Amino acid sequence: MVSKTEETQLNRLENQVDNGGGGAWEYLCLVRKLKVRRSEKVLKHGLSILNDPKQRSALGPEEWTLYEQVAIAAMDCQCLDVAKDCIKVLQKIFPESKRVGRLEGMLLEAKGSWDEAEKAYSSLLEDNPLDQVIHKRKVAMAKAQGNISGAIEWLNKYLEIFMADHDAWRELAEIYVSLQMYKQAAFCYEELILSQPTVPLYHLAYADVLYTLGGLENLQTAKKYYASTIDLTGGRNTRALLGICLCTSAIAQLSKGRNKEDKESPELYSLAATALEKDYKQRASDKLGLLTSALRSLKI
Repeated sequence: MVSKTEETQLNRLENQVDNGGGGAWEYLCLVRKLKVRRSEKVLKHGLSILNDPKQRSALGPEEWTLYEQVAIAAMDCQCLDVAKDCIKVLQKIFPESKRVGRLEGMLLEAKGSWDEAEKAYSSLLEDNPLDQVIHKRKVAMAKAQGNISGAIEWLNKYLEIFMADHDAWRELAEIYVSLQMYKQAAFCYEELILSQPTVPLYHLAYADVLYTLGGLENLQTAKKYYASTIDLTGGRNTRALLGICLCTSAIAQLSKGRNKEDKESPELYSLAATALEKDYKQRASDKLGLLTSALRSLKI
């Protein structure tokens, strides 16, 4: 994830290069370091360096890294002839390179030659079954073809090998949510919370899934994770505050007729409702009336 400081630095350097102030190579290096996609800019400024023999030769071995970067940017921009030319240069210098082989597979993808790309990736995986990039390309290719079940299958296979990849767990969770497979999504978020317990986004997403599943036990757990989201964000998460109120109301309805021990204290609800009203008063005073009437309609 790119920090605000890094994003500011990147935007400043981008404006400098766009306005003819120099620093194109530094900009391209920063884009690569931060792993962001600024494909049009990378293509424009990368080609300006590659088309200048003096600038290109000054890069030394980094010249080949730039060819790779420009090739990927060109594919993003559907400038497939440019991508093909860059890959040809790399093929001549590194004829047996698996890294160049990945670029060839990506070019086949960009052309829509799915079967050929699948064969190319399968061949690369035979040589190196632990190639993370190829596994991810297979997932991306399945999604690009609308094959969601295939994407789920490849993500699960990938996570059997690379269990610590948080982005993959999150992507799988989001796919499950989109398919209303909430139990499977809950499992993914549990894995994320176990590995990164201080990320409020995962607590919030897990609480949302449990609230959607419903049932007394799920709602009680959802309420706890909404509360932990509030704790991790210093009380500044509006969605989690509202989640506390909704869970409290739903639990109250399901607990009717049960023992007093099973019923929850309304104290947390009161704190959340007060914090919500304060937040709306400061940031969206025109909608405070809507919030107040919504909270009053909840049965506690």
